This record gives sequence, structure tokens and C-alpha cells, in this order.
Amino acid sequence: MTLKPIAIYYEHPEWFRPLFKELDARGVNYVKLDASRQSYDPAAANRDFSLFFNRMSASAYLRGNGQGIFFTHNYLAHLEASSVRIINGSRAFAVETSKVLQLQLLNSLGLPFPKTRVVNCTDEILAAALQFGFPLLVKPNIGGRGAGIVRFDSTEELRAAIDESKLELGIDQIALIQDLIPARGGHITRVETLGGKFLYAIDIFTTGENFNLCPAEICQVESVAAFLEAKPSDTPEVGLKVERYTPPQQIIDAVERIVAAAQIEVGSVEYVVDDRDGGIVYYDINALSNFVANAPQILGFDPHVRLVDYLEHEKERA
Repeated sequence: MTLKPIAIYYEHPEWFRPLFKELDARGVNYVKLDASRQSYDPAAANRDFSLFFNRMSASAYLRGNGQGIFFTHNYLAHLEASSVRIINGSRAFAVETSKVLQLQLLNSLGLPFPKTRVVNCTDEILAAALQFGFPLLVKPNIGGRGAGIVRFDSTEELRAAIDESKLELGIDQIALIQDLIPARGGHITRVETLGGKFLYAIDIFTTGENFNLCPAEICQVESVAAFLEAKPSDTPEVGLKVERYTPPQQIIDAVERIVAAAQIEVGSVEYVVDDRDGGIVYYDINALSNFVANAPQILGFDPHVRLVDYLEHEKERA
């Protein structure tokens, strides 16, 4: 009997090179599925894969592949109806592609998150902002890599941006007006999970001006071509200071509760310590999470090795 391959379903052309390298090194039977160029027959059961690993990105619209986001919602539902074993299935992807759903999930678990107002037109933004005070953030509901997040420090700044049509609400025309949490120590903490369990955590230091806090090298380079063409001596800098950190057990427990509720098997949760009162504030849930650059040096192990261990284990179970 021919063994069915693992399907790696992805859209970004380069984020998953380390994963593919580890799969190739082990001789794992897998196929690459480009999420930006797909089709399926809704009347046919799809059992072509032993395991389907969803790596679709919410930021695909930044690369002209926004249609893949909406397609993926339907495709995952189809695969689940065909009893295909999926890692990060429709529930996880729904949470990945909606910051509003993320906050609803945090609220259902009784976990703190930033004060927020959800709007569906620019007319509502200023009225919502006046309930907060400044500084504040305007975020598109469907984001990724910090895309579209804008900080405002005054009513005048925000009014000018609205009057000049400089605000984009995103591809679903839903945005969040959100309190800007001052980060104690100048960093946020990203907790990575695998199989629903704590894998590692890192502190990512930020000035509060750049909202692209993905710790992988490729996330910090706007031009993929420039990254690929760079020589080892002139590879673009990541631009983020990153340190390994072990959170308190109660935070690890909370993160594991979050990913369980979101049905995220491979992903991360980000939180910040509010410098105003020392409180923990959870603000982002990622079903598509890129591992930190230079992981063996920073973490002492390669998380891609553990990820492929997990994929092989789940393939056998499936």
C-alpha cells in the first residue's frame, strides 16, 4: 500500500524553508500545497493526505493573495467533512484571521486583554477613541506582521488621518480601536506552543513604534527577493532584540488554555506586562507562528526538529 504524504499548505514563498529542510533531511513523504493557487471539488471526499498541516497566513493579502484567506476557510471545512486529519484546522484559522474572535476567546476564559472598541466604518473611529484617551492603536481585524496598525497620540492626529482617508480598515472593513499598553521593561513576551503544550518563550524588545514583532529573519524584510539575494555578509538585520525567557507557571497554564480553546496545535500567544500597574495583558493569538531566528543559539535547541517529530507522530496516529 502506498503511504499518503503529509500536506504542507502554505502561502508565503520562503517562511518555511527550515521546515522543508528538516523534512527533506529525514526523507519524510510530503507535498507542498500553494494556498494562493488551489481548487477542489466540493462533491468529492478528499483523502489524498495522511495529514494536512495548515500554514496559511492572515497577512497573505499583503502579497496579493487575499483570496487565499477566504478560500482556506472553505477548504478546511471541506477537508474536515472528509475526515482529513488537520493540524490547525478551521477553528484555529478562524481565530488566526480575526482579532475580534481572539478577544472574544480571551474574554470567555476570563483573561485580561486591552480595552477595545470594534468598528466597521471610519465614522465610528473618532467617537470610539474619545472613550479611551491617548495614545491608542487602530488595528485591522485581519492582520499579520503588524500590518495596518497605526498609533495615534492625539485627537488632532486621528482626526487628520480620518479626514485625509489615510486609515485602512483592512480587507473585511473591520477595525479595532485599542488602548496602547506601555510595556514594562520595553518588551513583549511571545510564548510558543507545540501540540498544545509550552515549547519556549522569548522576550521581544520594542520601541512601541514598530508593530511587526515576528522574530524570524524573513518576517522583518519587506522584499523577499532582497533577503534571498543577500550574501551572508550583508543579510538584512532582524532589527529586534530577542532573549529567551521562562514565564511563571500560571502564564504557561493560561497560554495552554488559550490554544486549547482555539484548537491551535502549533502556534503562539503574546502578552505584555502593563507598566502602569504590573498587570498581565494578553493581546495576540497566532495560529501561524514563525520560530525565532538563530534558535539553537537563543534557545539551545532547534524547534523545527521537534515540530517534525510532532508531524511524524501525528501522521502515525492518523
